[in-house]
Amino acid sequence: MKRIVALLLVLALVGGAVYGAPKSKVKIALIIESTVDDKGWGQAMHDAIAAVQKKYGSALVEYNYSEKMKPVDAGSAARQYASRGFDIIIAHGAQFKNLILELSEEFPKTTFAFGTNADIGPKNVFTYMPMSEETGYINGVIAGMVTKTGIIGVVGPVDAGDSARYNRGFWLGVKSVNPKAEIKVAHTGSFADYVKAAELAHTHIKANADVLTGAAQQATGALRAVAEYKDKPIWWLGQDTLQLTMPEGYKVIAAASYDYAAVVEAMIDKRQDGTLGGENIPLTFRNGGFIYKFNDSVGSVLTAAIRKAAEQAKADITAQKLKIDWQAVKY
Repeated sequence: MKRIVALLLVLALVGGAVYGAPKSKVKIALIIESTVDDKGWGQAMHDAIAAVQKKYGSALVEYNYSEKMKPVDAGSAARQYASRGFDIIIAHGAQFKNLILELSEEFPKTTFAFGTNADIGPKNVFTYMPMSEETGYINGVIAGMVTKTGIIGVVGPVDAGDSARYNRGFWLGVKSVNPKAEIKVAHTGSFADYVKAAELAHTHIKANADVLTGAAQQATGALRAVAEYKDKPIWWLGQDTLQLTMPEGYKVIAAASYDYAAVVEAMIDKRQDGTLGGENIPLTFRNGGFIYKFNDSVGSVLTAAIRKAAEQAKADITAQKLKIDWQAVKY
């Protein structure tokens, strides 16, 4: 009950918040398992921190990052950042949870953060959770209206965290407009197995799926597989708008992105007001945590009716008129 009350309070505080410049210089470090140009998970957080730095200037926001960090290496990198006086250390991935909780005790004056995770951490640890059922639902509405075969493929990493929320939101979006559609869900078992993601996409397509989607950085492997079917009406719904700019972007009907700037600014603001952690920060359409873009170059695939339905779903979600009970979906 306490966790629910705390989360509702954070939602109220973060929703619509407008942050000013930091009162004093803040040093931020990012640790990721992939790279800062992975067209997905890692780049989304990197771009957000870089945007905050650009907004306030390097005199107020200092930023360093370490990429290709497995959990065994990430601990050493995080300890070095803390020892060098970095104020906020973000280990971007739920796989870093244990090491962050351990380091938070060793460096009680340092703010640590990891996500995606909905737990409330220690007093110097922030968690953050994209409510990605929202973006998934909108993509699902489009998929359910676009499919001609009635078969839709999902390529997930693991059935946990925001990926699980996205997949189930997508499922509900599809079913809201196309109850008879068959949705096939498969997982690579990894957030970064591009090869396996491509294999699963091919498997879905061979099973007659004509619209696919997927979350996490491994999803670009699945998109590249979709793009191999150049002359066939096989389409992709993206969970990162950067996919629209990839060479394979001509297969992407629409895409959503996480805008972690809202999370980064919230952590800076809270820390400088004396709150080092102990809260969960959500990303939603309502607080500006999501970006959604259509691909106008796909032509007649994205009809006016489909676009209108997607925009209406987004409006209803943002206004909290539409409740997405993602936990009710059982594969």
